Amino acid sequence: MAMNEFERSLAKVLVHEGGYVHDPRDPGGETNQGVTKKVYDDYRRNLGAKTQSIKLMTNGERDSIYRMRYWSLIKGDSLPAGVGYVVFDGAVNSGVKQSGMWLQRALGMTGAAVDGVIGPGTLAALRGINDHDALIARILDRRMTFLKNLKIWKTYRKGWTSRVNDVRAIGQAWASGSVGPEITFIDKANVKARIEDAKTAPTKGIADAATGGGVGSGALAATLQQVQDQLAPFSAGSALIGHVVAGLVIATGVLTIGGVAYRWYATRKKAELADALDKVPV
Repeated sequence: MAMNEFERSLAKVLVHEGGYVHDPRDPGGETNQGVTKKVYDDYRRNLGAKTQSIKLMTNGERDSIYRMRYWSLIKGDSLPAGVGYVVFDGAVNSGVKQSGMWLQRALGMTGAAVDGVIGPGTLAALRGINDHDALIARILDRRMTFLKNLKIWKTYRKGWTSRVNDVRAIGQAWASGSVGPEITFIDKANVKARIEDAKTAPTKGIADAATGGGVGSGALAATLQQVQDQLAPFSAGSALIGHVVAGLVIATGVLTIGGVAYRWYATRKKAELADALDKVPV
């Protein structure tokens, strides 16, 4: 019997998720077949059952969790072939909301519409897209940008990149009606990639201190300017003081220009990071 879209998508996700893992560096913590211990405990409590070792999770429990916690929330049955799998895999690895935002951004949605909730507005925008192959490429480009802006990117980039490449190949094949390639488990590709591990934007405090914008205006540039003003009347009668004043003028200018440049850099990097993490309307 042929598998439905959920079943064949789950089969691919399970290949990448592997079996039981307890990597202390993995933000997801103790995991079995992609299901975290926390998710499994919540699932059993909601059924009125006692919590137990995640190693005892049955295939039936696993499939039920994947359908309820991921597939249903991304409206998988309403998504086109290939697109559903791509969004599903992203939801499992980085959360339903994050994967939903990648889809929304790829659809060209902006502002408050990018909320990670796949509802009527998102589905309406999706119906206006005919090239699902290109849509999948945009979704996964957003995902890669997100991954590269996590603090643990250098540790897990090889596994994550290989996984995304596999998802791209399969998703685009399914979108065109093909079977797609066979895939195998990739070491570290199952590590959860969460927004909580995002890099932090550079602070503008250094620039503020240099240009006078710091707290209490205790800026270096202002201090140098005061010393320069106090020594200026004596510079005409002393070559040494004249050189000191000239040096202070140069130092004040360099410090101020450097502060302005760094503030521009910090502001730009903050905006780029926010965009990569889908934290602001664009």
